[in-house]
Amino acid sequence: MLFFVPFTKTVMKRIMLACLLMGSMITAGSFIQVQQPSVTGAWKKTDANGEVVMILHDNYVTQAAFDKAGKKFHYTKGGIVSTSGNKLTIRYEFNTQQNDQAGNSIAYTYAVENGRLIMQSDGAKETWTRIDDNQGTLAGTWRISGRMQGGEMRTMNPGARKTYKILSGTRFQWVAMNTDTKQISGTGGGTYTFENGNYTEHIEFFSRDSSRVGASLSFDGSVSNNVWTHKGLSSRGEPIHEEWTKVQ
Repeated sequence: MLFFVPFTKTVMKRIMLACLLMGSMITAGSFIQVQQPSVTGAWKKTDANGEVVMILHDNYVTQAAFDKAGKKFHYTKGGIVSTSGNKLTIRYEFNTQQNDQAGNSIAYTYAVENGRLIMQSDGAKETWTRIDDNQGTLAGTWRISGRMQGGEMRTMNPGARKTYKILSGTRFQWVAMNTDTKQISGTGGGTYTFENGNYTEHIEFFSRDSSRVGASLSFDGSVSNNVWTHKGLSSRGEPIHEEWTKVQ
């Protein structure tokens, strides 16, 4: 025996409410499925050259391979990065291994599992282990924008020639590049601390002078309105007073 429910306004409202609730549950479930853990921060892996460190932000990424104990710099590459769902795309601005890769984009699928970042492209798989999760006042991508010369802070406007310093919560790398020629003139990096207005770098690799590896440099530093100011002595003992602007 079949029973029919009269199609009243009350029944219609209940049906519409049920549909709305079901739609909300489906939408929420879909969002949870595509939500990816954060990839920002510092990561490491090993390859044929030894240790490779990657610093990855929402807008920029660098990788550097080096042998700290042997004071050898092997290669570096990096560029503009974007993520969407489980896709991570890098448009390389420099690559000292493959110079012709500069200007090209490579899309990766990625996943973060148990403190590891797994990236795959064209059948090649990379597994990175997290170093830090990007917590820190200086974490971000910075472009040099001013340098003290003759007692005056001289503005440095962005162009094809630029110097970036990329920092995670504990790691840093600077790169001086020319995006027109696809060349870098130098890079270096390692670990750093920033406490009570004191910024200290501990150098683990330096492309232009391996004798600087193992040295520590300290600067007076402050951050205001996305401008980082620091002054002290360079690795050559020369006075430095610079301004760096955060790349948004």
